[in-house]
Amino acid sequence: MVNRVHLTWDGEHRFDAGRPGGVTHRIDASARTGPSPVDTLLNALAACTSVDVVDILAKRRTPVRSLEVDVEGARAAETPARLVGILLTFRIAGAGIERVHAERAIELAVTKYCSVRDSLDPNLPVRWALELEA
Repeated sequence: MVNRVHLTWDGEHRFDAGRPGGVTHRIDASARTGPSPVDTLLNALAACTSVDVVDILAKRRTPVRSLEVDVEGARAAETPARLVGILLTFRIAGAGIERVHAERAIELAVTKYCSVRDSLDPNLPVRWALELEA
């Protein structure tokens, strides 16, 4: 399996990215007209883990009504200012979702199923928190 993406420079530090011939989104290193490359990476991690969380909970017959993730990426002070820690805060709502099941779904997503997480440095700490709503 191979993923293919295409990126086009749009001046300064702006780029349009997406699948060839598909929908594109703006990436902007200055974060004025779109998320920065690091923001895009953090969004990819949030999206990847969220897909898994929704799927895992659906298999338990506890469908998610809403899900939001706030992501904080701590960065090194020196160039290249790589990520040195990530915190994912999941806000999940759905009738009948038990905390223990939501926590297990997040843990499995972060440690086993998310291909984005698995592609990052294994020594990069990725922590998570859960806010569960009825």
